[in-house]
Amino acid sequence: MKKLFYLLTISFFSAHAQTKFRPPATTVLPVIDTLHGVLLTDNYRWLEDKTDPKVIEWTKAQHDYGIQYLSSTQKTHEGLKQDITNYIDLDYEGPLNKEGKRVFQTIKRKGDKQNKLYTILNGRQVLIWDPVKLDTSGNTSTQGIAYSYDGERAAISVQKSGAEISTTYIVDTKTGKILYPPLENIFGYQWTKDQQHAYFTIRTQEEVNKQLPLKTYLWKVGDPASKAIFTGTTNDAKNSFYIYDNRYSDVSFYGEGDFYSNTVHLFKTGTKDTGTLIYESKKSNAYPEAIDDKLYIFTNDNAPNYRLMVADKSNPGYKNWKTLIPENETVMQGYVVTKHNIIIQDKKDIQSRLTLYDFDGNKIKQLELPEVGNVAGIGYDREEDSVYLTLNTFTSTPKTFVASANDFKWRLYYQRILPVDMSNIVGEIKFYYSKDSTKVPAFVVHRKDVQMDGNNPVLLTAYGGFQAGIQPHFYGFYASLINRGVIVVEAGIRGGDEYGEKWHANGMLDKKQNCFDDFNSCAEWLIKENYTNARKIVAIGGSNGGLLMGAIATQRPDLYKAIVCEVPLLDMLRYDKFLIARYWIPEYGTADSAKDFRWLLRYSPYQNIRKGVNMPTMLVTAGANDTRVDPMNAKKFVAAAQNNDGQISPVILHMDYNSGHGSGQRTEQLIDNWNFVFEFILNQLEL
Repeated sequence: MKKLFYLLTISFFSAHAQTKFRPPATTVLPVIDTLHGVLLTDNYRWLEDKTDPKVIEWTKAQHDYGIQYLSSTQKTHEGLKQDITNYIDLDYEGPLNKEGKRVFQTIKRKGDKQNKLYTILNGRQVLIWDPVKLDTSGNTSTQGIAYSYDGERAAISVQKSGAEISTTYIVDTKTGKILYPPLENIFGYQWTKDQQHAYFTIRTQEEVNKQLPLKTYLWKVGDPASKAIFTGTTNDAKNSFYIYDNRYSDVSFYGEGDFYSNTVHLFKTGTKDTGTLIYESKKSNAYPEAIDDKLYIFTNDNAPNYRLMVADKSNPGYKNWKTLIPENETVMQGYVVTKHNIIIQDKKDIQSRLTLYDFDGNKIKQLELPEVGNVAGIGYDREEDSVYLTLNTFTSTPKTFVASANDFKWRLYYQRILPVDMSNIVGEIKFYYSKDSTKVPAFVVHRKDVQMDGNNPVLLTAYGGFQAGIQPHFYGFYASLINRGVIVVEAGIRGGDEYGEKWHANGMLDKKQNCFDDFNSCAEWLIKENYTNARKIVAIGGSNGGLLMGAIATQRPDLYKAIVCEVPLLDMLRYDKFLIARYWIPEYGTADSAKDFRWLLRYSPYQNIRKGVNMPTMLVTAGANDTRVDPMNAKKFVAAAQNNDGQISPVILHMDYNSGHGSGQRTEQLIDNWNFVFEFILNQLEL
């Protein structure tokens, strides 16, 4: 019987392997540029105009052919879609969220297209917000909720089809009544301290398309939006203007910054005072919090592992800042100032802990956690004097505990139970060495009965950018793959925050190649340690991780069986000319600079497709409504790969016409999209 199954399996994959990949032809229309003395030919510049009927036609033809090809060459895995459905589409009641004297809860019932918001009144759950009432298709989703301090009103922002262009509604949280006409194109709504006004930024699709600096306003709640008072902007769309009040003090802050540095002005809350410049840096950042007469500043200024500083609001200038909790060998992740003490969250080799200090910065003790787990985050309710702590593990759903900030007697506050079988799954933290001998962490999650025979299927992923590092988390979403024998590996490559700002800095700008080397070294380590072999590794990554996927495809095609490259940045010489990508110049650089151009040209995937070299089979996805990464990146790369004479393995373009960068998908859409990706992965791993 086993022999018959083996023969049938071999016959299936052999037959389907004979189906040739013949995508729709792509016209070559060369555009020749001379950039910093280098002559460059861009054969697919014409695909950048998403409004061009020819581009629309080409995109749909590519997308339709990709679906047709995969449908005719892939087998369907029994139970896979049901596993994904069981994880995503089920009854869900979130933790109780206290705002002022009010209590709220996010609830989603099986079959609901989007989450709904309820309030608790007299012990009853009362529905106050359902985005499906705005759009019965389910394509409109709640993007954010900003509650007033007393909880009596909420500013609820929605987006359509993942476009991240918002409409904001001010809602009475007892009745769900919409109080005023909706605010269109609002970004970053914040209530002021008096709760009668709000700060918001206008972001229209036109401004995104034209890469215009965004403008921030002060609005009297209830007035026509046209009466809002201009507060500030920037000179360049790569920077952001910010402003915020402090609930527990009478000073406010505003300034300008990019991803990693900023200026800070302090002014008296509720006035039109231009304020005092108290901080300015081009290399580091500081965003103060004011409590009573003190400023608390969490910063990486002269402290790549971060430190907590303090100042008096009467002498707020940088020269008067004092170190309260100094930088350490571990990475400081955050802090909470309670009425009794200060809690510091830091991490060593990926794992987080909590330490208690007094107001003079003296260490009291390391806080004992309620059970074994990684600290995912802490929060503090000053009105209640309660600390909330969330713990993560690889194989159990997150648990949130609550305790008084005075005695830290923890009790379980919330845990969501999911119908996922993790009983035969184990997660480990491992370390390997990269090309330059740098020690890199990785999570390896697999079945307990895995055999180290060098033949296990592996799904390898990473991000590696923007200080976004890995931390232990629940892997239940991948249980369907893992229980089928797949080893899931997440590498903590440089560019993240695993070891502080130095780790990030060594994976950005001219050091970006380290990210790609770290990832490829992980694949080599998995092979060396007999987890797997190069014919059994599928890589997956999105956004900045999609750039990573493009780089490994062009640099080390020999290491991977297939690659899933989602909403990617791939043309790094032109990425910053589109949508909001100017924000990312501090991370990558720009080809407008001769210095930056040199390193971008060396690794940019679109420009480094090697003639005559076959890359692994690739599924390249893009969102038609993406306002972050322009789909032109995916389109141009796919076109160039398909027209490369040496490309034998399929390179497939898949467009999500009802989504953007990934957020806000309705339930059915989310299930279908992940089933599509998981089917591709399992088929490529020949499972």
